[in-house]
Amino acid sequence: MNRLEKAIEIEKILGSFYPHPPIPLDHSNPFTLLVAVLLSAQTTDVRVNLVTPDLFADAKTPQDMKKLSEKEIYGFIKTCGLAPRKAKAIYQLSRILIEEHGGEVPADFESLEALPGVGHKTASVVMAQSFGIPAFPVDTHIHRLATRWGLTNGKSVEKTEVDLKKIFPREKWNDLHLQIIFFGREHCPALRHDLSGCPICSWAATAKRIREEAKKNAPASRKK
Repeated sequence: MNRLEKAIEIEKILGSFYPHPPIPLDHSNPFTLLVAVLLSAQTTDVRVNLVTPDLFADAKTPQDMKKLSEKEIYGFIKTCGLAPRKAKAIYQLSRILIEEHGGEVPADFESLEALPGVGHKTASVVMAQSFGIPAFPVDTHIHRLATRWGLTNGKSVEKTEVDLKKIFPREKWNDLHLQIIFFGREHCPALRHDLSGCPICSWAATAKRIREEAKKNAPASRKK
């Protein structure tokens, strides 16, 4: 089975599991989504959703966020990973949005990726989930599953994004990004996963990959 054939079957399975995938980060507008996605780097969505209600109660627009100091922003997000760096980025990008974009989040990749703390993955999430523009945000989790399923050679997240965009329909990218994330969390974890019993890995992963992961997960006494 080639990559395109796998993609067709995987799309069907993911669609049956998650026909209407929700956006996991709580937000009320493009700005709050941008901030939430920025905060989610090296932090779980659950943790982000715990800290953002208080932050967004005080500041859900760039104008309100700029009224806070970096120290005050840090106070809201201090339990997130890389909090000092993120507080600085949130303050600076709020200022830039006001000064250069009329206080609005721009709906183009170049402008988004020019903002402090915003990389291609974050920009892709905002474009897809706030503006409905087809994008395929690839993080390490999607990269891991795509590699496990034989949809990419696994060299980098950048290469994986290119490979996935080639084999999945453009109009499905936004949903697939979320569907793969949820499937990974609920059915295809990184550690101690039995590929032979997985709804996708059992047939999409190579026999070699299944053997390698089974050996890695085996108790030490059985690896000898």
